[in-house]
Amino acid sequence: MSTHLIESMSKDGGDEGPSAVTGPVADNGWKSKFFTIWGGQCASLFGSQLVQFAIVWWLTMETGSATVLAGAAAMAYAPQIVLGPIAGTFVDRWHRRRVMIASDSLIAGATVVLAALFALGVVEVWHVLAVLAVRASGSAFHWPAMAAATSMMVPEKHLSRVGGLNQAIVGLAGVVAPPMGAVAIAVLPMQGVLAIDVLTAVLAVSVLSVVRIPEPVRKDDAKGVRATFKDMRDGFRFIKTWPGAAQLIGLILLVNLFFAPADALTPILVTQRFAGGVVEFATLQSAVCVGIVAGGLLLAVWGGTKRRIVTALVALMLAGVGIAAVGLSPPTMFLAAVVAIFVAGFAVAIANGSLNAVLQASIPKGMQGRVFSLLSSMSVSAAPIGLAFGGPLSDAFGAAVVFVLAGVVMAVGGGVALFMPSFMRVEDNIGAKDAKPAASETRSATAEDA
Repeated sequence: MSTHLIESMSKDGGDEGPSAVTGPVADNGWKSKFFTIWGGQCASLFGSQLVQFAIVWWLTMETGSATVLAGAAAMAYAPQIVLGPIAGTFVDRWHRRRVMIASDSLIAGATVVLAALFALGVVEVWHVLAVLAVRASGSAFHWPAMAAATSMMVPEKHLSRVGGLNQAIVGLAGVVAPPMGAVAIAVLPMQGVLAIDVLTAVLAVSVLSVVRIPEPVRKDDAKGVRATFKDMRDGFRFIKTWPGAAQLIGLILLVNLFFAPADALTPILVTQRFAGGVVEFATLQSAVCVGIVAGGLLLAVWGGTKRRIVTALVALMLAGVGIAAVGLSPPTMFLAAVVAIFVAGFAVAIANGSLNAVLQASIPKGMQGRVFSLLSSMSVSAAPIGLAFGGPLSDAFGAAVVFVLAGVVMAVGGGVALFMPSFMRVEDNIGAKDAKPAASETRSATAEDA
């Protein structure tokens, strides 16, 4: 269904004649356009987070089954892993703005169907899981499209600041969405809660419908299955020839491999090590989200060091220290764990914002959809693997050991990378000249793209 929507949007695109322009993004006049779109996307994010919380809570109350909750998590992981490699080819081939509209519309449409099932009183667990899979499928297209569109609208020197703002919004959603979701569940029927997500998605789509986004020039207009697979191969080839990319991807995978089980085992850590309950768990969750907000805001104001990769790696080391300190906090010093997890969230926001800016500034604009999708797919795939060994490790040695191990891997990985020339050269973009899409050529949005 999503492929059909994207193909249908491509019929009138691709004017590369008189409207073709070259050069970097202008440093004046970009804010109003970008932040208008950004505001709509932030509203949609809050709606999605709130509804995601409500859906998981409904599954918990309805079934009480850990297997069902694990299935819900799989519905969030699997589509992004499977669709990631191909989603990027459509993001680069068609208008990024229209891919975002299609993704938001698909997610909203699936939510409308679920709301109707609740209203009719015929909803079943498998309906909910199917809708979660559709929502995740839409996200597999949406995130790389938004990330690639950002570099078309935001001057390179401001990418880290925008990355910081994005992290701050994610952290704020983590703080606000759960209590808002709880209130919504208490005062509204489930279909009413789901309607919130639909309304915020309509807002995001409405903004995208009237604000234009420049597009990279595409010199290869071939269509069909063979052209799609050729685009996929070009994405893999670019990553292979980009100096330092293999090491950077390896570090991302390694961090996710160990961080995912630590994150998932936070409730076990609370009960095992600190003899706490839901209040202590909520406190840790809030502390890490507040840390993400603080770190994101700092990066938005500061912008990071001249070499963004240095900022990312140093922040990764600090995050590792914070994660390890959570596991090492004495059972009688829960406050120490709260402070440590705040530091971890603070540093993760700076690392993520800086790393996204590295990728947006270094990857040719016409290649970004494919590379972002591939990186996302590979990163997400590491999480289930980490969860598979993290659970037994926690059962054998305690959840605190998983936290310490994750922290050590992050801190040591970031420290070693600082002294590897391949990492320090990753922003030089030496491999960009071998990529077919020109890094600096863009097509301004025409009336046909309105």
